[in-house]
Order: sequence, then structure tokens, then C-alpha cells
Amino acid sequence: MKDTKLISTIIISVAIIVTGYLLGTSYKNRNAVIHKIEVTGLSEKNFSSDLIVWNGSFYKSNKDMKVASNELKADVEKVKAFLNEKGISEKEVQFSAVRINREYETIYDNNGDSRSEFTGYRLSQTVKIESTDIKRVDDASREVSSLIDEGVEIYSETPLFYYTKLSDLKLQLIEEATKDGRTRAEKIAENSGGSIQRLIYGDMGVFQITARNSDEDYSWGGTFNTSSQEKTASITVHLVFEVR
Repeated sequence: MKDTKLISTIIISVAIIVTGYLLGTSYKNRNAVIHKIEVTGLSEKNFSSDLIVWNGSFYKSNKDMKVASNELKADVEKVKAFLNEKGISEKEVQFSAVRINREYETIYDNNGDSRSEFTGYRLSQTVKIESTDIKRVDDASREVSSLIDEGVEIYSETPLFYYTKLSDLKLQLIEEATKDGRTRAEKIAENSGGSIQRLIYGDMGVFQITARNSDEDYSWGGTFNTSSQEKTASITVHLVFEVR
């Protein structure tokens, strides 16, 4: 019984000593300064788009809706024939539903009073081509004037270029930018006679995609170029390391 009490007393005494030591150490180091190095890591990579999207629209106007509808259907067939001739498959082409608008013209009389007069129906459709065969579609977009020669009133938009593996590219850039930032921090610490320890904080900067070899401006919110096939992606990371 006495031995049990003695062991309990020893355990309690040791616990008090350890607790006192820890509290004393914490108090002693309460004002210890953690030395830090803040760096910005950068990574850039050139890449080529692997998807092209080309949009166009065409219309017909007539006071007789049925006539306008038949003329628009004829234009659809002309557009299909043009795309087929350029080697673009049907599965890459999508036509929208027909949109119908009533058109009016403002008429002024001799007294300067105005009234709206119905001039006819305007029926329009859009066509969208989405393909991985970038050169074929891009070439076709430059030759669309041949449709105008056939009487198709078509408006062709500038093709848009995308990259379908953007998520993988972004992860790769983040990894490389982090390595770049660590290398910078190590060099700074080495020149100061210290060495970096743990990473205290890390934050990703803005992800930018610009045309390759261009003077395109960066944006605080991120630039996402779609007008150029050849692009450059870049990203920055903000890192804070402890230094000893």
C-alpha cells in the first residue's frame, strides 16, 4: 500500500516538473521571431490549341413568311454543300432553330409625324462548327465568300481556338512555378547565410493565356486568349518559407 502511494507521488511530481518546464519554455520563447522569405514563383509554357469553334449566321427577309422560310431552307442546303465540299463532316456541324422577327420601318409624313410600317418577316439561323481538324475549318472560314456569291447573306465570325487539356496544363504549371519559387527562396537564404525550412504559406496567382510572341496585356483577373491557335500559358505562385 505504501509502495503504491509512493509511486503515485513520484508520477505526480514528474508531471508537475514536465509541465513547469513546458510552460517555462513557452514563456521564454513567447516573443521569438520567425524569420521568413516571401517569393513569387513563375512558370510559362507554349502550347497549340486542339479545338476550333467557328460560328456563322444567315437570314432571309420577305413579307410572305412562307417565301422567306423556303429561301432560308435553300440557304441551309447551300451551307451544308459548302461545308461538305471543304471536308467538314455533318457530326461537326450544328444548325440552330429558325428565329423569326417582324421588321418595321419608321415612316414620316409631311408634318413630321411618324408611324411604323410593317416591312416583312426576317428569318434567321446560326451554324456552329466544332472540330479538332483546326486547319481544315480555319481554311473554310477564309473561303466563306463563295457562299455570298451564291446569294447566301451570311455573317461569318472569327474562329475561336481552345485547348481541351487545360486542367492538366494548369496543374503542371503550378508544380513548376512552386519549384521555381523554392529555388528562388533557397538562393536568397543561401546568400544570407541561412537555409529555408518549412513552407508557411502558399497562394496561386493569376492564370494567364495569351497569344504566343504577342504584346497582349495581362489582366488582374486573368487573360484567356481564344483568337490565336498558338498560345502561351503562365501562372505565378506566392510562397512564404521559414528561414533559419
